Amino acid sequence: MGTASSLVSPAGGEVIEDTYGVGGGEACEIPVEVKPKARLLRSSFRRGAGAGAAGAGPGSLPRGAGGGGLLGASFKSTGSSVPELEYAVAEYERLKKEYEIFRVSKNQELLSMGRREAKLDTENKRLRAELQALQKTYQKILREKESALEAKYQAMERAATFEHDRDKVKRQFKIFRETKENEIQDLLRAKRELESKLQRLQAQGIQVFDPGESDSDDNCTDVTAAGTQCEYWPGGALGSEPSIGSMIQLQQSFRGPEFAHSSIDVEGPFANVNRDDWDIAVASLLQVTPLFSHSLWSNTVRCYLIYTDETQPEMDLFLKDYSPKLKRMCETMGYFFHAVYFPIDVENQYLTVRKWEIEKSSLVILFIHLTLPSLLLEDCEEAFLKNPEGKPRLIYHRLEDGKVSSDSVQQLIDQVANLNKTNKAKIIDHTGDPAEGVYKTYSYVEKIIKQDILGFENTDLDTKDLGSEDSIPEEDDFGDVLWDIHDEQEQMETFQQASNSAHELGFEKYYERLNDLVAAPAPIPPLLISGGPGSGKSLLLSKWIQLQQKNSPNTLILSHFVGRPMSTSSESSLIIKRLTLKLMQHSWSVSALTLDPAKLLEEFPRWLEKLSARHQGSIIIIIDSIDQVQQVEKHMKWLIDPLPVNVRVIVSVNVETCPPAWRLWPTLHLDPLNPKDAKSIIIAECHSVDIKLSKEQEKKLERHCRSAATCNALYVTLFGKMIACAGRSGNLDKILHQCFQCQDTVSLYRLVLRSIQESMTNDMDKELMKQILCLINVSHNGVSESELMELYPEMSWALLTSLIHSLHKLCLLTYGCGLLKFQHLQAWETVRLEYMEDATIISSYRQKLINYFTMQLSQDPVTWRSADELPWLFQQQGSKQRLHDCLLNLFVSQNLYKRGHFAELLSYWQFVGKDKSAMAAEYFDSLKQYEKNCEGEENMMCLADLYETLGRFLKDLGLLSQAVVPLQRSLEIRETALDPDHPRVAQSLHQLASVYVQWKKFGNAEQLYKQALEISENAYGADHPHIARELEALATLYQKQNKYEQAEHFRKKSFKIRQKATRRKGNLYGFALLRRRALQLEELTLGKDTPDNARTLNELGVLYYLQNNLETADQFLKRSLEMRERVLGPDHPDCAQSLNNLAALCNEMKQYDKAEELYERALDIRRRALAPDHPSLAYTGKHLAILYKKMLKELTSQLCGIQGYRR
Repeated sequence: MGTASSLVSPAGGEVIEDTYGVGGGEACEIPVEVKPKARLLRSSFRRGAGAGAAGAGPGSLPRGAGGGGLLGASFKSTGSSVPELEYAVAEYERLKKEYEIFRVSKNQELLSMGRREAKLDTENKRLRAELQALQKTYQKILREKESALEAKYQAMERAATFEHDRDKVKRQFKIFRETKENEIQDLLRAKRELESKLQRLQAQGIQVFDPGESDSDDNCTDVTAAGTQCEYWPGGALGSEPSIGSMIQLQQSFRGPEFAHSSIDVEGPFANVNRDDWDIAVASLLQVTPLFSHSLWSNTVRCYLIYTDETQPEMDLFLKDYSPKLKRMCETMGYFFHAVYFPIDVENQYLTVRKWEIEKSSLVILFIHLTLPSLLLEDCEEAFLKNPEGKPRLIYHRLEDGKVSSDSVQQLIDQVANLNKTNKAKIIDHTGDPAEGVYKTYSYVEKIIKQDILGFENTDLDTKDLGSEDSIPEEDDFGDVLWDIHDEQEQMETFQQASNSAHELGFEKYYERLNDLVAAPAPIPPLLISGGPGSGKSLLLSKWIQLQQKNSPNTLILSHFVGRPMSTSSESSLIIKRLTLKLMQHSWSVSALTLDPAKLLEEFPRWLEKLSARHQGSIIIIIDSIDQVQQVEKHMKWLIDPLPVNVRVIVSVNVETCPPAWRLWPTLHLDPLNPKDAKSIIIAECHSVDIKLSKEQEKKLERHCRSAATCNALYVTLFGKMIACAGRSGNLDKILHQCFQCQDTVSLYRLVLRSIQESMTNDMDKELMKQILCLINVSHNGVSESELMELYPEMSWALLTSLIHSLHKLCLLTYGCGLLKFQHLQAWETVRLEYMEDATIISSYRQKLINYFTMQLSQDPVTWRSADELPWLFQQQGSKQRLHDCLLNLFVSQNLYKRGHFAELLSYWQFVGKDKSAMAAEYFDSLKQYEKNCEGEENMMCLADLYETLGRFLKDLGLLSQAVVPLQRSLEIRETALDPDHPRVAQSLHQLASVYVQWKKFGNAEQLYKQALEISENAYGADHPHIARELEALATLYQKQNKYEQAEHFRKKSFKIRQKATRRKGNLYGFALLRRRALQLEELTLGKDTPDNARTLNELGVLYYLQNNLETADQFLKRSLEMRERVLGPDHPDCAQSLNNLAALCNEMKQYDKAEELYERALDIRRRALAPDHPSLAYTGKHLAILYKKMLKELTSQLCGIQGYRR
């Protein structure tokens, strides 16, 4: 086939020549635009067909004529045949049909897509309409929801307001009702007194009426005048007051001044006490804190060592080998141990300091051999021969064969041996190896510390046992309440220090106002005591508390002294918890307290109302420096609500920081001292050290003390001490001139600091003083002396005690819970201004403490000091990561939690930025990691304790489901490592059950409580306080389920057990403290014959009688009688009281003949000394008559027995 010779385009194109063919080719055009293939073929075929028809006949047209097309030219040029043309036509037809089919199908598809598009448009419009309708509905529902929530919140606010108003009205009504009841009782009491006076006028003698024909006082018989009989209302449990409904039946009731169920006779704090009111008696004794020395209350064991050149080896051996052991033993029990000693002071450089140290020390040990230097004679006389408080003393005397001790040594030993039992020291005579003698000394010292100083009865306990959880009574006594004894010790010491001022500072005029508050009828708002810093608010309150304890022993006084801001004593939740526990202690209530700070603050008013109703007398709550508490208005809202009828509240604030809402309360403002009083106080301070000011100096002093700042109580006190010290050192004029330049307390404190530094000759000592003050300033609660000795190893005890003595003498430093602290907030501010103006300096001193406590944390078991200081220091430094790592030390968190510092622990986690769930997860992870490395029974027990602590912590956080897991793990460990019947397993069961109770899964809780009860009964017996705790828990559980009969049954059983336990052991945790104080009183009163000491001995005898400790009671009562006979004479009425009590004791022991003799002696004295109608005379006659009836009954029973035997 040939190719097309030409392409013709209507638009024209390029012309080319066809070189094929015979004619040598002709020109043709190449089209610019190509048509579709089908059209191209049709046009070609048409042209081809026309050309073929012309060429078939003669005369065919020449090439190019007749419109010669492309195919025609091609066929012509190639000579195409007819078959080929037919084939092309057929092909054309086929393609045409396919095209038609294709076109029809595409048209159908287009139609289908058009219909689908229309359908989708319709659906889209429908859906858009529905969407708009739904959006309108959603907006409507949203508006309704917001309206419902707003209505709900408004309803909740109205409900809360209604509930608050209802509670307020209830309290007001209760106050009104109780006020009216008290008025009715006062009227009835006045009526009874008038009737009694009238009957005594008509009386002809003393008669005893015993309607029950019983020989016991329990029938509540009373002594009346002749011909009259008066019923006696004994009161219910805890001496609760009668209600209005019962008043009609009590119009003739009378309660005499003696014990309701005992013939014991006593005056003072323990009048109106019966055996069931033993806790009130203990509470009364616990309040009289100023009677005892600092060494008794302090948690520091100070061992003062005296030695000579001959016994230097023994002293060094004791310090090297045994002092660390004693330190570890005391630290395990939460006490500091200091072994203080001075170098042999040839020049008597430290004479005053040594005397001060001997007064503070708990124990003095003297190491002597053959000679005793004269320079030590004064120390030995002060420590061993005077010893007015009867503190433990020990003499190690090394003997040597063939050598005789000097006269001074022998004289001292003879004098000590001839002392009475109170002041007698233990003398260890040792011959042989000095190491054996030192070990013997150590054994005696360990026994003295455990028994005489710390008050443990069983001195054979190992140190490990003393530090174990089972040996700590607080948690057991308070049930599930976590308590820190250090906080209580700090408060006791603060009270003592505040009340130790020798000057009243003109406070007598304020006492009457405070007394009026107590006597005012309820309701009454709190009394606000205001004044500037250092105006004497703490001193006023402490002195008034002493007067109240002396004049109104039945009044319960709860006081709290707030220290500087950011200290533990300023934590609001700890203040409220401490006050609540003190109320519980005095009200026979042992209930679980929440540790959640918000709930604790919310529930305190209800606790106050509930527990105050059980107290028979008044309750006075005193909070000193309450404005130092953070967010005080938020946390002390209970002060605004009406108080119970027998509760009075006194708070003190600084004038500048007093909350505005409190300024409407009754206010007692402390004015500055008048110039005359200020001058007299300063002169009296000078006279106390034999310094007399000249007339010119007195005039200058009077001119100086005229402004409010220079007549401030603290300023005047500090001024006087400064002048007294200057007079002793001989530079009075210079210091007096410098003091006149100081116009406020802070500037005077700065002068004190400079004067102390100037008195130091060594620059190193000056720098040491500065660093010690700065460390105390940046610490959380203070720094101990042992910590300072470890921080500065180059420092000697002589230097440290001398420095502390100077700072203490000038009102800069004091002791609190074994720690060195600033006496006043102004002293703390002065150190900041003098030494620490730059923030980098503060940070550097904090870092020094951080490094020290971090090292302690890595070397020793976690102590309460590390747990108190280290997290707080990290928080102050802003070190979130290091604080986080410290909190994940499980023993640090456990220490804080078990001592009740729950709010503090939460604040640390909040500072780190962790919520409750994250905190729980991290504790779980740490415990799992710790568990991987636990081996041995001791470590497993420690692990179980950690799991239990974590479970209790999570329970207090409200994470009940998460709390179950660690408590169950603790139970599993104890069951595996110990025994399924071990008491610690019962403890785990109890804690797990408490979670189920809070979770309201009462069935599980009941089963666990019963298992714990069974294990405890098998382990301890039926009358142990642990049993009472489980019974109380079951009673609470049944009460929550409204099963009141079962609850009452278990609660009565619990109450009886606690009653018995209290008689044996004392009131709650305080008895251990009480026993120590009683022992100290016992030693204190020996050798001091005074009426007050005789009365104290009588009261202690009564307390032991109430415990059923009759032998000890007999000793105290006999000593009281002997002392009274020596001091007052054998015919004094107080002697009759002692005779009466001894007779009652003999009656209790069934020694009737002896009791009869004592009663007759008491009756004879009272007949001669008292009026015929005196109640004491009647009571003695009553008791003697009852004794005769007892003797007659016993004789009758014996006769009946003999007659029965004869038959």
